[in-house]
Amino acid sequence: MKRTKRIIWAGFFALPILVVVSCGKLDVVGTGSVKSFDKVLQRMPQSVAPDEINGGWSLTAPDGGARFIWSKNYAESPLHDVMIEFDAAPFIDAGFDPERTPENFAENFAFYDGKIMVGTKLGQERLRYQGEATPLASYEQIVKLKRSAIGYHMAMDHYGVNLGDGNLFEWAKDMDANDKDIVFVLNPEPFIAAGVDPAGIEGWVFAKVTVDDANGKPIEVDKILKPFDIK
Repeated sequence: MKRTKRIIWAGFFALPILVVVSCGKLDVVGTGSVKSFDKVLQRMPQSVAPDEINGGWSLTAPDGGARFIWSKNYAESPLHDVMIEFDAAPFIDAGFDPERTPENFAENFAFYDGKIMVGTKLGQERLRYQGEATPLASYEQIVKLKRSAIGYHMAMDHYGVNLGDGNLFEWAKDMDANDKDIVFVLNPEPFIAAGVDPAGIEGWVFAKVTVDDANGKPIEVDKILKPFDIK
């Protein structure tokens, strides 16, 4: 039997620690995430575009193989409000059979037109803007209305959006001090169940990452990662 190789990144990466505070003025994570996300958008202007199909905005990875998508209006999103979409070909080459995807992941998972999408609904609100709806303004709506979806990992100085089922999109608080500026994060369980060799996905890394368990103690779990250093 072929042995799957795993890379241990326990010190490199962790899922975000979700912090919620009662007073917006004290919400340094929420406020900081907006500032740093704005810097990501400014650093990658040609990678940011409207996404009419999904009713929001998209940020495309430098290699073109994945996108982070966030909604303009939860009341009109056709499927998810926050999601990542990525090329299915590397996963198919690694053994992916969509017919074997576990049923319990169906709500947050879609396979279509050579793409795979994982994401979640945040709500049904009709978002209202002061002025024009922009990529940053739509992200600010997440912080304002769905604060629990935003997290921070102190060890790596990363903010992130929880996409459900162990999937995330993360970015560095300070891109000049971090060589993992944006990271697409996937839960490997449904892909392994669907026949994927997680260590054999071209353009992605199978790694162990550190997360906090229910008692706040650090544990290692497997993740499929696509990190980028944005110059």
